[in-house]
Amino acid sequence: MLDLISHPADHVVAMKASGVVTAEELQHAIDAIEAAKRAHPKVSLMAELDDLRLMTLPALMKDIGYGLTQLGNLDHYHRAAVVTDQAWVKQIAHLEERLFKVVEIGTFAKSDHAAAMAWVGELPKGDHEEPEEDGYHGA
Repeated sequence: MLDLISHPADHVVAMKASGVVTAEELQHAIDAIEAAKRAHPKVSLMAELDDLRLMTLPALMKDIGYGLTQLGNLDHYHRAAVVTDQAWVKQIAHLEERLFKVVEIGTFAKSDHAAAMAWVGELPKGDHEEPEEDGYHGA
């Protein structure tokens, strides 16, 4: 199961996955990511993975296909937070961080959920949609 969860920052697409993820559920998340990319210059992702066992074959193919289409668009992404206590998921996240240097990937234990929410919600200086957030207070 893959569900979108709320995050206070509009540029963050947050989701929670557990058990078996289907292609339909994954498409819902992809649609949310694409909508965020249209609305914001940088987006961040948060994935809370709780007892994730597997993806159906159509979901896995969709995930790989979508991932490949994003390789040329990595500059649209800022951070990805992975919240899990599953060691194998953390290892994959660390590998992805080494492969995709443009995107900051952080792994967090489930007990550090609040820290993950705060970290993924931050934008780099200069990428805020309100100039005041970057220190500009008028002329």
